[in-house]
Amino acid sequence: MRICGLQKLSMVDYPGKLAATVFTGGCDLRCPFCHNALLVTRLTESPVLTEDEVLEFLKKRQGLLDGVVLSGGEPLLQPGAADFLAMVRQMGFAVKLDTNGFHPQALAEILERGLVDYVAMDIKNRREKYGDTCGVPGLDPAPVEESLHLLIGSGVDFELRTTLVRNFHTPEDLAAMGRWVAGFFPEGTTPRYFLQKFVDSGNLISTGCRGFDDREMAAMAEKIRPFLPRVELRGVE
Repeated sequence: MRICGLQKLSMVDYPGKLAATVFTGGCDLRCPFCHNALLVTRLTESPVLTEDEVLEFLKKRQGLLDGVVLSGGEPLLQPGAADFLAMVRQMGFAVKLDTNGFHPQALAEILERGLVDYVAMDIKNRREKYGDTCGVPGLDPAPVEESLHLLIGSGVDFELRTTLVRNFHTPEDLAAMGRWVAGFFPEGTTPRYFLQKFVDSGNLISTGCRGFDDREMAAMAEKIRPFLPRVELRGVE
């Protein structure tokens, strides 16, 4: 597994837990607003850590940290992701997985083996604009739909999240996205859904991306709320 970063302590990556975050290198999407180009398009500039180095660090943090987040990049691109999580699990850590949802087979293995406690999956935009938003024109989001079905049936706690970028999202898109996502859930049930405020990290895949202010974020949330009433804002003061 290609590991390109380790945040030794995070109080925000895993809700309610003190965690370490492991970043894998590589992603099959090219979202222009991605805040970590080093892990996607500039891998040669990224550091590389071995699994043994990371596991040795985690061993020393047993009893001090609550959990471990596997993020990226796209961690489910890594062929050894499930086995790595199994080793983390054996140390007694809670496990959170961040994913773009395009690898349902890998997700299914992790869910079936009981290797994860919490999943955060991206929903990039309404179905019709998915490819353009991901930087891969014509991309079919059917794998994301399959991953969503897997999460709903798994019993594992999860959230869905969308980073809002002025260049790609309109109020109409939010309403269409909410209607699309809500259609996968049994009547009377809705997911925890976060709209995330875009902030330019200075390390983007592309340039010129702009976010919304706090007032606009709140207005966007109201567009999706009729379909996904558990919507919350993240990154808004």
